[in-house]
Amino acid sequence: MKTSTDLLVVGSGILGLATAFRAHRQGRTVRVVDAAARPVGASIQNFGHACFTGQADVIQDVAASAREGWLDAARAAGFWAAESGTHIPAATETEARVLEEFAEHRGSDQVTLLTREQVARAVGHPELHAHSGAHLPRDMRVNPREAAPALARWLASEGVEFTWRTRVFTVADGVARTSRGEIHAAEIVVCPGVQVDQMFPEIAERHGVRACTLVMSLIERPAPIPADLALLTGTSLARYDGFTAMPSAAALGEELAQRDPELVACKANLMATAIPGGVLVGDSHAYDVSPEPFVEEGLGDLLLDRAAGYLGIERPVVKQRWLGCYADSAATNLVLERPDPRTTVVVVTSGIGMTLSFGIAELALSGGSVPGF
Repeated sequence: MKTSTDLLVVGSGILGLATAFRAHRQGRTVRVVDAAARPVGASIQNFGHACFTGQADVIQDVAASAREGWLDAARAAGFWAAESGTHIPAATETEARVLEEFAEHRGSDQVTLLTREQVARAVGHPELHAHSGAHLPRDMRVNPREAAPALARWLASEGVEFTWRTRVFTVADGVARTSRGEIHAAEIVVCPGVQVDQMFPEIAERHGVRACTLVMSLIERPAPIPADLALLTGTSLARYDGFTAMPSAAALGEELAQRDPELVACKANLMATAIPGGVLVGDSHAYDVSPEPFVEEGLGDLLLDRAAGYLGIERPVVKQRWLGCYADSAATNLVLERPDPRTTVVVVTSGIGMTLSFGIAELALSGGSVPGF
């Protein structure tokens, strides 16, 4: 098989599909190749929560581009995308200080401070014991189980060629050597996720790329919980770069370690997001080059217990549990390298790939880099 195209995208995760979408919008001929038969990796395993606002200041232009891309893709492909924003209850005075500092830093167009009563009503739990809260209106949600497959179907209907069940062995100088032969392209963008070490081991080793596994659950959504729920908590304020840059973030980290050492021990980002099938709840974080596939039941129960406390759910009804997985690095949030003039390798090495996908795709196609990452 020898074929040629303007752009070959290796990988059908949301970053690869976003790259294909952007290139198709530019009028290029595009082909996507993937070892699977459909999108089944990290892009369908996550919350579908596009938390643009909580990302670092230096990446906000990319986040704005990503938001525009998500809205454009949702309109074109017809998948559900909600602009309902994110609610963050502040459980303590320290969490409230971080939110107040963040609101002053970013401004009222990005952060709206709320009273205890306002944030409690917003998350469907009027009796929630909170100090205060905030709303991040620019954040979005999609159904991760729908968005990537729907975008792939739409791209295929628009003439983007998909070559499924095809493993790519090497990429260099406009040629991808695959299990079905060579594919030639004027440009190749490789979006391999956690499998980057299989094609570019030197890049993976240089950046210390490893796998991050996450315990997650889907529970039934009781009637009081709003269908547009997107909930972050104090652990999120201690994790996302935009919040951790605030003066009170260090004090919050110390407080969390004293207040809930179990959550801190499993490196939790406790959050909940409603999708049409229920409420996604998670997640813990564990790191390994070759992780084991087992789900620790105790971790799932811990996360459900804490989330249930925020939402006022007495007995969460679990519909599904799974171990999510994405690429991670302790050194950087993003790998964007060009090993030759016709090849770009892009790996989001943190849990923000879904959020920033369309913005990072634009960087990859335009020859850009990410300042500060």
